[in-house]
Amino acid sequence: ACSELAPVALRGFATAGVNLGIALGQLLSNAVVKAFGERSDRWAYRGPFATQLFFALFLIVFLPFAPETPWYLARKNKLEQAKKSLQKLYGTGYDVDSKLAGIMATIEEEALNKSSELGFMDCFKGTNRLRTGISTGVFLCQHLVGIVFVLGYSTYFFQLAGLDVSKSFDLGVGVTACGVLGNIVSWFVVESCGRRKVFLSGMASLTLLLLVISIMDVVPADAAKWVQAACTVIYAFVYFLTVGAMAFAILGEASSTVMRAKTIALATATQAVCGLIMNFSIPYLVNPDEANLKGKVGFIFGGLALLGTIGSFFYVPELKGKTFDEIDRLFAAKVPPRRMGDM
Repeated sequence: ACSELAPVALRGFATAGVNLGIALGQLLSNAVVKAFGERSDRWAYRGPFATQLFFALFLIVFLPFAPETPWYLARKNKLEQAKKSLQKLYGTGYDVDSKLAGIMATIEEEALNKSSELGFMDCFKGTNRLRTGISTGVFLCQHLVGIVFVLGYSTYFFQLAGLDVSKSFDLGVGVTACGVLGNIVSWFVVESCGRRKVFLSGMASLTLLLLVISIMDVVPADAAKWVQAACTVIYAFVYFLTVGAMAFAILGEASSTVMRAKTIALATATQAVCGLIMNFSIPYLVNPDEANLKGKVGFIFGGLALLGTIGSFFYVPELKGKTFDEIDRLFAAKVPPRRMGDM
């Protein structure tokens, strides 16, 4: 929705900002677990659960004030409501009639190209096939670089590496804090450097960091565990600066206007399924009583991340500064994704 609510000049900031909410949530959860983890009473587990009620209350209070996207209203032929939404977003001095006319023209052109919103199977027909592949692929890449392994199990991983419990939780909070900082920095590069360049540089950097983490796991020196810890902190910063933030920007731009809701649903489902697989398999891989790979799991994700980097080079487009109509024309003309930034 934020890709439709924000103007073209701010679209990158808005979509990249979605990931900031995720980063802040992870930071808060680690901080809360750290704060209540040293307690020996019932509040050791009640505290983390109780803090979640705040967010539910926040949504209940403020969600009714969230504006509906004019694109959605236009697709439903609710033109007066779409006009009011545009006035609310851009102000009374903005030429909302011209903006609405442009929205309708884009929707009608997509409908003529048989991109009308019929069902999920239409996401895999015609030009939508590539657009759906790109949208789901960038979220798949988030798991190929081992986000669940490095961040989701960072505290547990630090303990396996030989750090005591207190230092492990401290580093866990530090990791997520660096993630928040990285996401904030992404706002300054998403428009200046573009989505494709930032995403690709992130994939390559994370691949290298994963390999360093895994190599340090076979080094017998005591300093190796601190190198692993440092790489994990750097990983969090780089991930949220690049792959984490840019995936949302690419999703909001690569998906077609009339199929956006279903494409986003498919991308979210892809992320959820991958997360389920990772959360099931990674504990087995790192657990001393099972596979006992510990940091050597980085070799697995390093290889997967390398494959993701190669695929991203060919299929991640640069759509910075382009209107949805211009993006539709690029896909309709079957321009290779890696060349779209040059058009």
